[in-house]
Amino acid sequence: MLYSTEVENMCPIAQGACHGPAPIPEEGKWVKSKEIKDINGLTHGVGRCAPQQGACKLTLNIKEGIIQEALVEVIGCSGMTHSAAMASEILPGKTILEALNTDLVCDAINVAMRELFLQIVYGRSQTAFSEGGLPIGASLEDLGKGLRSQVGTMFGTLAKGPRYLDLTEGYVKRLALDAQNEIIGYEFINLGKMMDFIKKGMDANEALKKATGSYGRFDEAAKYVDPRKE
Repeated sequence: MLYSTEVENMCPIAQGACHGPAPIPEEGKWVKSKEIKDINGLTHGVGRCAPQQGACKLTLNIKEGIIQEALVEVIGCSGMTHSAAMASEILPGKTILEALNTDLVCDAINVAMRELFLQIVYGRSQTAFSEGGLPIGASLEDLGKGLRSQVGTMFGTLAKGPRYLDLTEGYVKRLALDAQNEIIGYEFINLGKMMDFIKKGMDANEALKKATGSYGRFDEAAKYVDPRKE
């Protein structure tokens, strides 16, 4: 280690204050983290790319500093889906420091990783006060049945009004309008359920019918419209 001449010429003075790092909450314990292996927890973070064309929600489950589980959800850019596929292979097995300094292909995923790093090393994880944390696979609970991301897609114009396209329940097939042309409900297709029915051998038309539902005062509509075509 090199020292400047000024430092070399200084006389030594003892460091009096040396009380270590402040403890942070980790999986129901207070931990004075000094090394990467001291970090544990499950948490979420969101990042966006430089042109703000797309975004990523990243969920990591970390045990003893190593990423054991990664859920990568992206929206807004076709290329991001392929980047997410690569990130899901890259992240598990890396320490959080390695992951922070790894090219995760997509700018939005890299930014999400940075946000997660900041949260977890400061003790702001979702499992900070959960004894023992959460088991590997816990991030899939965010997806619900059918293991599909919770996506809301809406479109509206001043000239033609709103269009609901996708909600938590699924793909919006028809909008229900009252006599004043205001939305009072909608018909949806739960794509996750439909695909599960088809994989089990059900006829596609029957599966479509079984996975279709409605919300609101759908049956009272004066008119029904296809939000993607009308």
